[in-house]
Amino acid sequence: MTAILETTGGLFPPHTYLVEGTDLVAYIRAGTDQPYYFKRPIKGFSKSGRKFTEVKPNPFTVVEGIVEVNTAVLRVQGSKPDVWYTVDTEQNTCTCPGYTFRGACKHIKQLEPA
Repeated sequence: MTAILETTGGLFPPHTYLVEGTDLVAYIRAGTDQPYYFKRPIKGFSKSGRKFTEVKPNPFTVVEGIVEVNTAVLRVQGSKPDVWYTVDTEQNTCTCPGYTFRGACKHIKQLEPA
């Protein structure tokens, strides 16, 4: 996953975009540090007519299908490679269908200490 900062200026605020290949996965509004993840990535994100610079070091590096958003919130890769869920480790909640219907899921269990 690559983090890129909008540097076009003018009408475009300096949002940060999280891109996986050519797919837009999330964005971080200018002036905030909390990413907004899309339920499904936006395919074929175009940089046409705009300027960007890569954010280094990238705070959103994927390690074994998990991205740390902040100390309490993680993004966890689902069974399909293009599906991600948000797990709140303090609230023990997940955005996956399993948690939505059953109130428990494998994503929370895989993050619990052994």
